[in-house]
Amino acid sequence: MKDLLKKWNALSLVKRIVCGLLVGIVLGLVVPQATALSLLGQLFVGALKSVAPLLVLFLVMSALSRHREGAQTNMKRVIFLYLLGTFLAGCVAVVASFLFPITLTLAESTVDTVPPGGIGEVLQTLMLKLVSNPIDALASANYIGILAWAVLLGIALRNASETTKNVIEQLSDAVSQIVR
Repeated sequence: MKDLLKKWNALSLVKRIVCGLLVGIVLGLVVPQATALSLLGQLFVGALKSVAPLLVLFLVMSALSRHREGAQTNMKRVIFLYLLGTFLAGCVAVVASFLFPITLTLAESTVDTVPPGGIGEVLQTLMLKLVSNPIDALASANYIGILAWAVLLGIALRNASETTKNVIEQLSDAVSQIVR
């Protein structure tokens, strides 16, 4: 059993997630009545949601604090791959919606929701989220606020001592270990 656990821990996080997805699909097809197993999926998603804001904060802050002026970065490639991936995902979604059309019947909402009045209201909400309290941004998973604070702190920490940068990097590694 220890050997199996060692082999499992030696796998990369992506491979473990793919294995978990495959096991979930097989269990869903073979034993669909076992709804108690859905608790595992809910726990996994809840755990990811709880650690993701901290992970984003520390990874962005650490990366920006370690960046040196004039150093080679691969941001052009990253942005290109992000845009390409987003475009391809949209294309696949459109093709899938035509291949497998479905009809949605939406229930009447008991809560009165009001759509934004215009672009001004959307921009106002965005700006207010951008300057929110960092603790509140982490607690409410406000990623706009988290990214804003991570960028500001990362840039501010560029002139910090190596010891401080090492602490930030170790915190980033610790949060990454939690995810693993």
